Amino acid sequence: RKKMGLLLLLVIYLCAINSVKTHSVSKPNIVLLMADDLGIGDLGCYGNRTLRTPNIDRLAEEGVTLTQHIAASPLCTPSRAAFLTGRYPIRSGMAAFSRVGVFLFSASSGGLPSEEITFSKLLKQKGYATALIGKWHLGMNCESSNDFCHHPHSHGFDYFYGLPVTNFRDCKPGQGSVFLKGVQKSLVIPIQIIGIALVSLAIVQYSGLLKVPFQALGYCLLIITISLVVLIFFFYHFRHLNCFLMRDHQIIQQPLSYENLTQRLTKEAMQFIGRNTNAPFLLVLSYLHVHTALYASENFKGKSKHGLYGDAVEEMDWSVGQVLDVLEKHNLSDKTLVYFTSDQGAHVEEISSAGEVHGGYNGMYKGGKAMNWEGGIRVPGLLRWPGVVQAGAYIDEPTSNMDIFPTIVKLADAQLPSDRIIDGHDLLPLLQGKVTRSNHEFLFHYCNAYLNAVRWHPGNSESVWKVFFFTPNFSPEDSNGCYDSHVCFCHGGFITRHDPPLLFDLSRDPEEKIPLTPETESRFYEILRIIHQAIDNHTRSLDAVPNQLSWDNLLWKPWLQLCCSSVFQSCYCDYESGGSPVEVQS
Repeated sequence: RKKMGLLLLLVIYLCAINSVKTHSVSKPNIVLLMADDLGIGDLGCYGNRTLRTPNIDRLAEEGVTLTQHIAASPLCTPSRAAFLTGRYPIRSGMAAFSRVGVFLFSASSGGLPSEEITFSKLLKQKGYATALIGKWHLGMNCESSNDFCHHPHSHGFDYFYGLPVTNFRDCKPGQGSVFLKGVQKSLVIPIQIIGIALVSLAIVQYSGLLKVPFQALGYCLLIITISLVVLIFFFYHFRHLNCFLMRDHQIIQQPLSYENLTQRLTKEAMQFIGRNTNAPFLLVLSYLHVHTALYASENFKGKSKHGLYGDAVEEMDWSVGQVLDVLEKHNLSDKTLVYFTSDQGAHVEEISSAGEVHGGYNGMYKGGKAMNWEGGIRVPGLLRWPGVVQAGAYIDEPTSNMDIFPTIVKLADAQLPSDRIIDGHDLLPLLQGKVTRSNHEFLFHYCNAYLNAVRWHPGNSESVWKVFFFTPNFSPEDSNGCYDSHVCFCHGGFITRHDPPLLFDLSRDPEEKIPLTPETESRFYEILRIIHQAIDNHTRSLDAVPNQLSWDNLLWKPWLQLCCSSVFQSCYCDYESGGSPVEVQS
């Protein structure tokens, strides 16, 4: 009888333990931390020995480090679209066929389509409080300045505090412009043609060879003058029109002030956690660091060994520490999955007007932002969840930022959409050590809307094959980027096509230094055949969708412009320092 009693107690104890464990992996809080343009080599946990990142490194010590974590795109807008939806950006129309692959203006009509299902929408339906703090960069309005069809609220976030577009050099006085050089190059030839045409018309009119109606000339001059005035006005007021801070649907600071900006974003994140200690929450803290224009508060300025860039990295690390501390303070650490990553690799061509390096370090990997060389797409991937995820583990399997979608949707007890393809895979079995192989046999690397490269990790091999169908033309040729154009492009004279494609085995050559040939790799053509078959299957799975990054959707539309006062008052307001925010005006 005593043995039976002990056995019964043991069964009850085991059931209790099991129920606790089941409860602990069901509906945890989710904190997703995303840096902007951070190089994988900028962090101590990925080998950096000069930048101080103790708080980010702490995530690695207490969780899992993914060493082959891949961004779905090497550019901000498409990478973030893939992150939120778990799908290649080509599927949602968030991949450009033109040269420009990201949104540049707050008054563009393109954006993440409302038909797309984000993880925030699904978690909100399961009772999660949801917030996005920081950079959005996925569109704002469609047809009017207050329809907010692409706003974070329309994609499942209850609360938004941040920038609708991104952090540009043009947003910070004295940091130069990412547009003027390109605009000057683009306008020189049209202005010369117009000038020659007008002079020629005047000559033939004066000589009597041809009678040109003065009214037609007048209209022509009027159109040209208006166009130039609009262009000059826009770029003169760019900072006011595109660099502003919002809380939900309201502009609270226009133009944006960089003073204590990271502290303000961090405070908002901590307050959101503090408001939701008794219910599950999803927090996406999307840092402006370390995209240019670089900035750092007085507490961090001049403190690192790598100039203003290093100061910005170390300030971001401080912010991560504050978030981890507030989770600890509210006894939420064991109930919270924390993920840290970057939207793509470091922007290696970023050099200030004074010659200071303003781009990050991609470690041993080639290339950087806007390229599908490993330096552009291999990003930090750190996940911590005490008691559930392995601590101090390293996983060298191909994973993607698209994997976050199915991972957290399943953890929230939500259903994955059945009416569309989800390209990401649940990471939890890999993170818990229940499996050792990634579900990603193939990963497709797009440069804008063009299939640039493919990665293949065969199930029966340690090899990770990668083929390139075209590569960017570096300028200067012996450099590691496209310094003459500030960023690499994806078509025309900016690339070199390869037939047969370049082939690398990343397991032996992660630096992508020596392409394999039929002479050096006996399976060369067999590997290409299998990859082409995978491409055919992938291509057949793509549906035609509206292109959100077409020129029509990219261009500035004055009627979509958000403004907290009026255009004639230079769209100026500052409610961060006191006062009440007002609804935006067109």
